[in-house]
Amino acid sequence: MARVFFIAALIGFQAAAQAGKLRAGASAIDITPTEFPVIVNGMFEERTATKALDPIFAKCIVLDDGTTRIAMVVADSCMMPRDLFDEAKEIACKSTGIPTDRMMISATHTHSAPSSMGCLGSDPDVKYQRFVVPLLAKAIEQANANLRPARVGWAVGKAPDYTACRRWIFAPNQMRNDPFGFLTVRANMHPGYQNAAAMGPAGPTDPDLSMLAMQGIDGKPMALFANFSMHYFGSGMVSSDYFGIFAKKFADLASADEKFVGIMSQGTSGDGWWGDYSKPVAKKWTIDEYSEGMAKIAFEAYRGIEYRDDVPLAMKEIKLSLRYRVADEKRLEWSRQKVAALNGKKPTAQPDIYAREQLLLAEKPERELKLQALRIGDFGIAAIPNEIYALTGLKIKAQTPLKYTMVVELANGAEGYIPPPEQHRLGGYTTWAARTAGLEVQAESKILEAMLGLLENVAAAPRRTMSELSGPYTQTILSSRPTANFRMAEPSWTPALDISGNGHNAQYESGVVFYLEGPQSPQFCRDSQTNRSPHFAGGRLKTAIKNVKNQYTVELWFYNCLSPDARPVTGYLFSRGLDGAEDAPGDQVGIGGTFASKGKLIFFNGNKRNEILSGNTDIPLRTWNHLIITRDGRRVALYLNGNPEPEAISDVDITYPPGTEQFFIGGRNDNFA
Repeated sequence: MARVFFIAALIGFQAAAQAGKLRAGASAIDITPTEFPVIVNGMFEERTATKALDPIFAKCIVLDDGTTRIAMVVADSCMMPRDLFDEAKEIACKSTGIPTDRMMISATHTHSAPSSMGCLGSDPDVKYQRFVVPLLAKAIEQANANLRPARVGWAVGKAPDYTACRRWIFAPNQMRNDPFGFLTVRANMHPGYQNAAAMGPAGPTDPDLSMLAMQGIDGKPMALFANFSMHYFGSGMVSSDYFGIFAKKFADLASADEKFVGIMSQGTSGDGWWGDYSKPVAKKWTIDEYSEGMAKIAFEAYRGIEYRDDVPLAMKEIKLSLRYRVADEKRLEWSRQKVAALNGKKPTAQPDIYAREQLLLAEKPERELKLQALRIGDFGIAAIPNEIYALTGLKIKAQTPLKYTMVVELANGAEGYIPPPEQHRLGGYTTWAARTAGLEVQAESKILEAMLGLLENVAAAPRRTMSELSGPYTQTILSSRPTANFRMAEPSWTPALDISGNGHNAQYESGVVFYLEGPQSPQFCRDSQTNRSPHFAGGRLKTAIKNVKNQYTVELWFYNCLSPDARPVTGYLFSRGLDGAEDAPGDQVGIGGTFASKGKLIFFNGNKRNEILSGNTDIPLRTWNHLIITRDGRRVALYLNGNPEPEAISDVDITYPPGTEQFFIGGRNDNFA
């Protein structure tokens, strides 16, 4: 008994002595199929490949700080289901002793890999599934066997020209039908370059090219775990897409030897793509040029990394149950008829594809998601089994309790797109209920909250507050003691804060999306922050402000995305009046359309009085403009872009009821335009 105790105590002493001295190991296992043809998913229809264009890999990094050992694997696959990952983890756990909840496995999201999971019109390639599972385990086993003393550091490069929002909002008169035959699509992916029907992006982008780097104690590069929010570039089958090419080009720049393992993981790219649809045409670059440009940006940031060998490791995993948005009985019956008419054939048309998806969702209406948070010193990794909008990633990065957190999507499973709740109102592909986008409307909010809790756990610190650092412009406004001041930089449907201190917080209605770029200047934000703005696409901001008489001034910035030829009134920017009042009595300021004053500022006081003031200046599309509205009794004036001469000035009757407290941005008080 005493002898056994002594040995155990000695082992514990040795582990404690080694604690704080990092070891790392890396591996790259070829997972290219050896038997063809193979099914390839990633599009609406199923495809097959008869050869490999380039090899695909499962790459792994194992880290050990003397008390905790973790494994991180990234596989060249479009997506993999959790059961395959779990099976591979169990195999690796038995051979390495690393607990399964200390293993993260994710997919790169190349759309040119064998189908490890059924989605939309594609079935899984069962033969490839059985082939790849032991290779995922082997990647962990080999990296674990390669453990040796190491140092680690991290850096973030900026690559704004290498990603853009692929989801754009259509003009209200240009909506599309969904696969079920209903006119619900106000926003969708890939609108085409400078499509006149598309107004602007539906969300922000994340330009961070973040990386965790490992080197031996001799200073030689050992491995790189990079992350970027761009969906995929596009390549032939079977291929690692830009993820593999980036790794090779980075290794060349770093003068790394053949043992170096370069990894590019998938960031929050659910609405991201390399093509910028605000441009006239697609940028003329090859996948090789794209990957090389990314590698150069990464290498420049990498050169400044400071390495340490005393970083503590921590990892926490939880399971979260969410429900699918299961169709009602009417749609399920429509789906049954559609699927029956296929007579066993695979669906290729979108209505048939989504009919089959409705039946599959109804078979198992609840899903269990595995979420993980990792800590490597003051660097964090959030691992989520979904395709995530850039906005969600920005929320995590802004609130993480660690210095910086990388967000890896399609980790430990593949549970579909999770649009922020407000995006569901706009419809489109990433909201259509399917295994690739079927979770409940509040899924993003619940996952976000759970993930921030995990990060607090591994960091042993509270999350940060998500806020802007106001610049001189805002300070000047506040010094004038305004009745209310709204930055409108909120990332979600939370109240729009009145930063004047007077408590007139406002509410966003459905039909508003958040956190797009506002006018950019150091005057608006400090410390190189991005000035943010909402996009009003069918909803308004509304507030109630008491004791505003008939003498008031409103100052705002606006950016118009809608052609003045689209409808009788292009849109209303500001309104004072009772909510929903018939005939819109009140003060209404907007941009004229085909009815009158096309493309110019207008002031209107309701249908009964029907007095209209018109500006003189054409408001160019997609430009930021500054507007001041004043009412002094019956005298109304509009001032544009700092011009001391008013765009319009005249006496106009007051038509809102005495004491009206309701004010609106982004629409008229009766919800018109």
